[in-house]
Amino acid sequence: MTDLTDLAILPATNEPWQLLAQDEDLLVVYKPAQLLTVPGRHPQNHDCLVSRVQLEFPTAQVVHRLDYDTSGIVLLPLNKRALSHLSKQFQARTIKKYYQALVTGEIALQGEIDLPIAADSEHRPLYKICQQSGKASRTLFQRLQYDAQQDVSRVLLEPVTGRSHQLRLHLASIGHPILGDVFYTPQAVRQATARLCLHACQIRFQHPATDTECQFELAAAF
Repeated sequence: MTDLTDLAILPATNEPWQLLAQDEDLLVVYKPAQLLTVPGRHPQNHDCLVSRVQLEFPTAQVVHRLDYDTSGIVLLPLNKRALSHLSKQFQARTIKKYYQALVTGEIALQGEIDLPIAADSEHRPLYKICQQSGKASRTLFQRLQYDAQQDVSRVLLEPVTGRSHQLRLHLASIGHPILGDVFYTPQAVRQATARLCLHACQIRFQHPATDTECQFELAAAF
């Protein structure tokens, strides 16, 4: 039996999800920050993106997720064909996802972070960079803007792999943690903003019914 005292309760935001696009095969929706994509293990974490969407679209299913603290674009297939097709695209890494983040310091104009990630068994639910047991993880980044007064960079991120906490951990590991990150940043950086400044701003994929290339974008609120 699971000890519920070991499971964190993550209060769901009152900010509503938004429908960005729909057809008979899939939905493209906006997930606000501080909302789980799927129900959590604790009974009080049942409120989540998919449970809210299913009130209006009962057949909506999950094919990928965003962290509780991350906002942005999520694809939700509406039938088995779309679920299978999109799942294969994610597995083949042919779906391109892009994020915007605000990070501390003046990050390089562009670069690549190639550091293996493993679960941190001593500090769950954290992850760590580990050359011995970590799985290959790769992130591409491009600086979009630098605010010298605030000493903050806005970056565009492309996770080539999709490890848990990859973007947070990779950026923190090179000395540019994401503003508002409660896991991998110094206390002062955590308190600099009310939310994690990480947003899934763009996604590109092949439509599961027509194989045409689709692209959706949504600007970050920060």
